[in-house]
Amino acid sequence: MNRDESLEKINGDCEFDFIIIGGGATGLGCAVDAASRGFKTLLLERSDFAKGTSSRATKLVHGGVRYLAQGNIRLVKEALLERGRLLRNAPHICHTLPFVLPTFNYWQKFYYGFGLWLYEFLSGKLSLGKTKLLSKKETLNFLPDLSHKKLTGGILYFDGQFDDSRLAIALAQTAVEQGAVVINYCTVNDFLKTDKKISGVIATDEINKKEFKIKAKAVINATGVFADKLLQLADSSAKETIAPSQGIHLVVNQKFFRAEKAMMIPKTDDGRVLFAIPWQEKLLLGTTDTAIEKITAEPKALQEEIDFIVNHFNRYNNTKINRGDITSIFVGLRPLAKQGSSNKTAIMPRDHVIKVLDSGLVHITGGKWTTYRSMAEHCIDKAIEVAKLNFVPAKTKELKLYGYLKTNNKNSLSCYGSKAKEIELLIENDSSLKEKIHPSYPYCKAEVKYHIDNEMAMTIEDILARRTRLLFLDAKASMEAASVVVEMFNNSSEWKENQLQEFYTLAKSYLV
Repeated sequence: MNRDESLEKINGDCEFDFIIIGGGATGLGCAVDAASRGFKTLLLERSDFAKGTSSRATKLVHGGVRYLAQGNIRLVKEALLERGRLLRNAPHICHTLPFVLPTFNYWQKFYYGFGLWLYEFLSGKLSLGKTKLLSKKETLNFLPDLSHKKLTGGILYFDGQFDDSRLAIALAQTAVEQGAVVINYCTVNDFLKTDKKISGVIATDEINKKEFKIKAKAVINATGVFADKLLQLADSSAKETIAPSQGIHLVVNQKFFRAEKAMMIPKTDDGRVLFAIPWQEKLLLGTTDTAIEKITAEPKALQEEIDFIVNHFNRYNNTKINRGDITSIFVGLRPLAKQGSSNKTAIMPRDHVIKVLDSGLVHITGGKWTTYRSMAEHCIDKAIEVAKLNFVPAKTKELKLYGYLKTNNKNSLSCYGSKAKEIELLIENDSSLKEKIHPSYPYCKAEVKYHIDNEMAMTIEDILARRTRLLFLDAKASMEAASVVVEMFNNSSEWKENQLQEFYTLAKSYLV
């Protein structure tokens, strides 16, 4: 991907079949779907790809065990089908992860055991492994730090794990490979209209401050929690469609939970499930579900949310944690589709909703990472109708994502898949690029150069938050690495100093 080349493609009198606004999971999925069908496609993102919710997930590709408990079998079955497709089409970014659900009486063992067996059954041929009832001894062998108190055993089951922002970058690259134009840091400020119907957008390149007027047969609003803002811009009388909720995640060192398998706590005090997940040599704990009113680009964890996760983890674990053990806190906003009058976001369905406004704007909300592909397929089917184009069936069920490589050899470069060779070649040509950006983590200078040259990384944050995951793993270490990363950019001294100060301010918000 080359940003300057992409800007050249919108510089002038051109018309696209579809303009997609939003570079998160849904928007990128739509770009891949539309481009792979042969439609002329443009995606515009006002900041960086996956800057918002799409880089702040629990890192699970899953059907949603708790949706099964709610009786939403249709959603679970669809998500399990999509889970299997995603692991098959992007094995360099997604993999199977075994889970243990501990039980504390025999009724729980039967109840959850049956539910997880049904969960596996619904996945059919795309099952990731056999569900198994465990004795108390087997459970403690898998989870040695689990509290023995009242433990009766557990259930072993399987789900998927992935790196969300790396998958987003792979989708952006796949879209470009299929012929789409994708541009980050390009804000849509208004719509072009012809006879009261949307016929394009007015956008500003945030780097060079240049304005573009771009025509399209249909425009898709895939901006997640920010979708209502564009909805109001298209139609001032439009009602709100988003019921945002906040979920936080805590990251601690893996020594607090010495297990290769993840743990699911089946029922927290607020009726959610809580996960303790090994992730990139750390332990990821989450999540919460807090209804919020104010939507911001950098949401903040509430003190009660932090306490909630710490207290629940300590309730089940022998090795206790406290606030000082947290290496990073990240917060995501869920763009739940508003349905009815309920304010309890924890029980709201994760279904997606597609609407077409009187102005012709195609508006998609809801959903989750696991079902991004099917959401995109449904959205582009509808957009084809709006644009009055000849129907072309979706091709993404079998489409291998950029860098596809099926291998069991997991290392620090495995998330790049087949493209890891390009990073290794950079090191061969310049041995100084082998140097790590931080002594405690595997990321090297060659990766940073690759991000800048091939992945549209424009800032320190792009690299330390989303191309690598250092900010999300260890906020303090990311601050220490920032001065190394900034020197990889070919920009002025003033720009570099501003970048450092902006990143230090951001990174401090990821610390307790």
